[in-house]
Amino acid sequence: MAIHIRRREFIVALGGAATWPLAARAQQTMPVVGFLAAVNAPRRPTDTCGRCAPDRLRAGIEGFRGGIAETGYEESRNVVVTYHWAEGHYDRLPALAADLVLHRVAAIVAADVNAAHAAKAATSTIPIVFSMSGDPVAEGLVAGLNQPGGNLTGITSFSGALTSKRLQLLHELVPAATIVAVLINPTNSNANFRLKEIDEARRALPMQIEVLNAGNGEAIDAAFASLVRSGAGALSIVDDPAFNDLQSRIVRLAAQHRIPTMYFQSEFVNDGGLISYATNYAEQFRQIGIYTGRILKGARPADLPVLQPTKFELVINLKSAKALGLEVPPTMLALADQVIE
Repeated sequence: MAIHIRRREFIVALGGAATWPLAARAQQTMPVVGFLAAVNAPRRPTDTCGRCAPDRLRAGIEGFRGGIAETGYEESRNVVVTYHWAEGHYDRLPALAADLVLHRVAAIVAADVNAAHAAKAATSTIPIVFSMSGDPVAEGLVAGLNQPGGNLTGITSFSGALTSKRLQLLHELVPAATIVAVLINPTNSNANFRLKEIDEARRALPMQIEVLNAGNGEAIDAAFASLVRSGAGALSIVDDPAFNDLQSRIVRLAAQHRIPTMYFQSEFVNDGGLISYATNYAEQFRQIGIYTGRILKGARPADLPVLQPTKFELVINLKSAKALGLEVPPTMLALADQVIE
């Protein structure tokens, strides 16, 4: 007899079944934390999986584990963490969040803004700790930064506010580029906010800025083809979990088309990209871990202010700059936190 399983049910099973038996047994003696992310599961050091998330996420998870350890929690010893991955499909997040609520986890860690929205829609009582790059107040996730209210708090890099700074750095590095493209994912919940930030950058910077939309591999290919046709001399990538999963593909296309590109994570530059200006991802998730541990000990999200990073890192790949025929200004090299030669 054939057994038919609907695709969404299968995805939920993949996201949660592996850890729920352990979580169910452990729940009697230790809290269970749900970790919800829009991206693929992180690869292990021995993996060669092309569909796995980049090492950045693994570093983030290690940062999270370090953070909860600072509050006295150790995974599998006195806390269980169950991981749910949407594999770049934002429409899967609501079902994955509902699964966490169904299993009555003690807290939910939302690794990105889309996961945070899905978790918020799924529960108004279970504490949610988010990591994001936009404005959580404008996104409707919290009432205020100092007094979040409700059941959500977390950390935001306000990376969207860095749009102008990234474009300014790109202009300094590639002054001959009079047309610069910005790549965004239109399916991201914060796409409209990103467009507003780009409009502000247009008014502040001496360049023509073109917006390219893409949310998957095929669309990325088409976006680069469009970029070349438009005559754009440089590209800036806006923060998005889907782009993290496509890291190697984006870096390869930028090199293939000889497009100087600014990235939102240093891992792109470590992978051969040109330049990035970003927060430290592992440190961001360490703070998430600390907040999660405090909540497990009784703190309320409503009383924990939304955190903001105090340091941003500039990373430059001189080998990639040389391949593009670019000379990095000495002043920029002096400001760089890391230079890859």
